[in-house]
Amino acid sequence: MLDAARSSHLPARPGVGYKTRHYRAIMANPDPLGWLEIHAENYMGDGGRPLAQLRHLAERFPISVHGVGLSIGGEGDLDADHLARLRHLVTWLNPASFSEHLAWSTHDSHFFNDLLPLPYTPMTLTRVAAHIDQVQEAVGRRMLLENPSSYLAFTESTMSETDFLRELSRRTGCGLLLDVNNVFVSATNLKTSPQAYIDDFPLEAVGEIHLGGHDEDEDETGAPLLIDSHGKPVVDPVWALLDYTLAKSGPKPLLIEWDTDVPDWPVLAVEIARADCALAQVTS
Repeated sequence: MLDAARSSHLPARPGVGYKTRHYRAIMANPDPLGWLEIHAENYMGDGGRPLAQLRHLAERFPISVHGVGLSIGGEGDLDADHLARLRHLVTWLNPASFSEHLAWSTHDSHFFNDLLPLPYTPMTLTRVAAHIDQVQEAVGRRMLLENPSSYLAFTESTMSETDFLRELSRRTGCGLLLDVNNVFVSATNLKTSPQAYIDDFPLEAVGEIHLGGHDEDEDETGAPLLIDSHGKPVVDPVWALLDYTLAKSGPKPLLIEWDTDVPDWPVLAVEIARADCALAQVTS
């Protein structure tokens, strides 16, 4: 288990998922933007314009590295080559934070372009904890683990998601990344209370909070089905859930995610300003 001191060192300010098309706007007028997140897999090459831009950005902003391809919950071993490339990126960039998802995306030699859920059982807990230990040892720092968005529940689960995450944090020393939109999506789909989830979440382990948009659909019975798409503005009920969370947790680094149908910078700037207002309510 790594020392918790090597944890997230992001400011309790709004951040945004970085897209290269926004480079000039960010450099020209960043306020109130406090930090940036990148997806690790986009920066594992050996050079080029994206890495050059990232080096400039890292001189001005704290950077959070968010992995989407390690398959922490996979049944097999972690991909050694992928882990080596991740270690190289983290070593030279020295980011303020590093995170991954509680999910799996690989089976044998197949990679699925999705973050798939896990049953919450003692066997799964042992496997995921071992993978987290391996990742933290490789990158030499504490990682944050993100709660998933769920569309179904496993009948074989013997633990709640919050208890599963709490025990992972206790066993491995990892921190947690609380995605409030994921909480809202999962609660709607599974017909549970998002506020009750927040009440039971180990907020003391949270190093980042994420927000994003989702798509609305219906299941075969006509019941609401939400899809975590990161392609729309954050909806008012998720902003309200954020306010509920921050009232309990206090100020935290707060990220706006927008990964599909990415808008021009002024649209994102509105979301960032609203996140800044939400933080101001708990810091004033």
